[in-house]
Parts: sequence; structure tokens; C-alpha cells
Amino acid sequence: MTAAAAETRSDTPDDTPAGGRTEGRARRGGRWIERWDPEDERFWRETGERVARRNLAFSVLCEHIGFSVWSLWSVMVLFMGPEYGIDPAGKFFLVAVPTLVGGVLRVPYTFAVARFGGRNWTVMSAAMLLVPTAMAAVVMEPGTSYGTFLLVAALAGVGGGNFASSMTNINSFYPLRKKGWALGLNAGGGNIGVPVIQLVGLLVIGTAGAAHPRIVLAVYVPLIVLAAVLAALFMDNLAPVTNDTGAALDAAREPHTWVMSLLYIGTFGSFIGYSFAFGLVLQNQFARTPLQAASLTFLGPLLGSLIRPVGGRLADRFGGARITLGTFVAMGLATGVVIYASAERSLPVFLAGFIALFVLSGLGNGSTYKMIPGIFQAKALRRGLAGEEAAVYGRRLSGAAMGLIGAVGALGGLAINLAFRQSFLVAGSGTPAFVSFLACYVVCGAVTWGVYLRPVVRGRRAGQGARAQARVVCEAAGPDGSDAAAGATEADGERGPAYAEV
Repeated sequence: MTAAAAETRSDTPDDTPAGGRTEGRARRGGRWIERWDPEDERFWRETGERVARRNLAFSVLCEHIGFSVWSLWSVMVLFMGPEYGIDPAGKFFLVAVPTLVGGVLRVPYTFAVARFGGRNWTVMSAAMLLVPTAMAAVVMEPGTSYGTFLLVAALAGVGGGNFASSMTNINSFYPLRKKGWALGLNAGGGNIGVPVIQLVGLLVIGTAGAAHPRIVLAVYVPLIVLAAVLAALFMDNLAPVTNDTGAALDAAREPHTWVMSLLYIGTFGSFIGYSFAFGLVLQNQFARTPLQAASLTFLGPLLGSLIRPVGGRLADRFGGARITLGTFVAMGLATGVVIYASAERSLPVFLAGFIALFVLSGLGNGSTYKMIPGIFQAKALRRGLAGEEAAVYGRRLSGAAMGLIGAVGALGGLAINLAFRQSFLVAGSGTPAFVSFLACYVVCGAVTWGVYLRPVVRGRRAGQGARAQARVVCEAAGPDGSDAAAGATEADGERGPAYAEV
């Protein structure tokens, strides 16, 4: 598609008269959208929604493949038999390295969207996935040194960075009222890349055998190329999303950024950490063969990925903080089941509890990410901003915060794999690691309640008292006292819980 054709597409928003072009649009070319106001319901209904959906679809595709490459080594280790000479602790560390690199890369990837444009960076980041995939094909054989495996596994971290840029980009396309569903769908579609590559690994092990890991890599090379080409053809850049390093500094100074980072460690850190470690736990604690482990490994990540948009939708309806708190309570209960099954070596009970953890972490992923734009929108309203000014403030800080929160949350996956490594080294099982995870969920649940829900409860109680007092004032003041009642109620609303809808 040529630039000229793209400029005249009927579903590309423009704020110029018919047939006209802005100076910026002419300078940048047809893949840049100069005007974007998703909070304007007419704009959204007439053109914005179509454009956002198209960009969301191809963002999901590229992020999906990015997640597959990021979790590549959770599959490759299943092919590593005794001839590779790597013990269980070494394998846990091998799958932890991409988690670390991907988490760190999420920070610069977040700001790359504003620097290069969402469409442009999606194309670039998708193409970069060819490097770790091709390198893995070169080194994946017995006799390769462990250091070489670590280096190549680290390259797979670029797939983890894709999540941050993709979420930041899609966050800018959608209005606040639809962010929970859109971000949940974008992330959920990406997360499915984890079970999909595990299913490909299962298919290869079940048909060609555990001696042919390169077949998995051969499947993904053409898919990476296809994703990059489609992104180049059908995605758009948003000109209003300009590079703003000050937003990163403001987001880093904001306490809510770090509170949400902790909560995201509990949800997404659990999801990605368990996804990478599940197969190794089954092999080392329950003596499953590579084929047996691969036949079970994909199920938890698949269900957790599919339910993530549901978590976002529930958060849109009931509030992200409420869903997140309920999720942490349920994750604590499921972890208790896993601890019992791990100690008793009961595989059926272990699988039931572990898969429940995946499903709950998926729900929590969707609800926590919904909270982020809601928090900063609430802060904008408390600062006295309104309308588009409040929306711009919220998008600016929430987009920057998403990169930081996503990076810290991904490092939770690193912590999980390191905890498993230490647990198997010391105790020969994963039970001590699960006990530490239970403690983490208790802390996360307490923080969710204390920071986002307890103020809501206290605010409502205070509001009831204020309204009762206002009624007394009305009765004493006579007919003119109605204004006093209204003022008291409005003041209570201003002072009330800022995060009731977060």
C-alpha cells in the first residue's frame, strides 16, 4: 500500500478539511495519524474505533510471536537430555535469563513507541525476533558450552520487551471506558504465544522426537517475517504520542507506579514465571519424561492467557481493585493446595492447584492493567483537570508507568525461577518455593486493600455522615438550606475515594 493511498483511506482520522493535509501529515507520510481523540464519542464512533481495532489486531499478532520467542527456552530445555550435561538448577537458571533481559528491555521499549511511532517500532521489534531464533538454531546441539546457551537465551529477551511497547501503543488508541477490555485482549493474545510454542514443542517431541529442536525454530522464522510485513502494511503511528522523557520521570516519582509494580509482580510475574518453570517442575519433582511434561505444560498458560481479557472486562464493570483483591485471595488458597500436593507428591492435586494459579494470574493480569490508566485519570480529576486535558494527562503518565510496571512485573518471573532453582538445590522439591509465593500473595492482597479499597470504604462512611449532617442543616435552615445540602454532598464527592472505579 502506497503512502498516498494510505492518506486517503476513509477510516484514517484527520482534522483537516476534505481533501486537505496538515503540514505534519505531509511531512511524515500516510502512516501517521495527526489527530486522535478517542474520548470524543462521535470521533470514536465514526472513525476511531475501526482504526483502533485494526491496530489492535496486528499488535496482538506481533506480541503473540514475541511472547513465543521470549518463552522459547522453556521449550528448548525439554529437548536437553543427559547428553547436554546440564543439571536441573542450570536449566532453571537458563530459562530465567530471558525473563531478566525481557524485563529490563521493557523500559526502553515503552518509550520507543513515542520515539519511532507505534507502527514503526512494531515492525522493527518484530524483525529483531529473527536474531534469537536463528541463533538458537545454530547452537542447539549437545557439546555447546553452557555459557553459549546463556548468551543465546539472553537474546530471546527481546521478545519480552515487545509486550511493553505493544501495551503502551494500544493504550493510546482506546478511550478510558474501553481500556480494560482492549488491554486485556492485547495482552491475552500475546500471552497465548507461551502455550502455542509449548504445543509446537509437544508436537515435535511427539512426532520427530526430542533430538530435533530445530524444527520448532524453523516454524517460527517465516511467522516472524509475516508478522513484520503485516504490521508495516496495516498499522498506524499516532502523532499526538510524542516523545516525553519528563513523563517517565513523573511516573517514576509517583508512588502508585511502584505500588502497582508490586501487584503486577504478583499477577504477571506469577504467570510468566510459572509458564517458564512448569515443565521443569514436572520433570524434576514428578519424574515426567519430556513428552509427558510437554503434554501438560501448555494447559496452564493457555487458560491463563484466554482469561486475561475477562479480567479486564470484569475490572471495567466492577473496578480493577476489587477484582485484583479477590484474585490474590484465591491465589493464596490455590497455592495452599499446591503446597499440600507438592509435599504429598500427588500429581493430580498438584495439577489442579497449579492450573488454578495460572487462571487466577490471568484474571489478575487483566484487572491490574486496567487499574493503571484509571489511577492516573483519577489523579487528573483530583488536580482539577477535565475533559481532553484530563485524558491527555492520564494517557501521558499511564503510558510511561506501564513500561516501568511491566518491567518490574516481568522481573517477578525471574524471582520465581530463581526461587525454584534454590528450592530444588536445597530441598530437592519446589515446596519451599511455593511457601514463599504464598507469602507474596498475602502481601499483595494486603496492599491492594490498604491502598485502593480501604480508602473507598472509609470515604463512603464519611460520605454517609456528611449527608446526614447536611440533612440536619437543611431542616434548621429552612427552604434555603437545600443549597447547603447540595454543597455538602458535592464536597463529599470531591473529598471521597479517588479510586472507587480503578
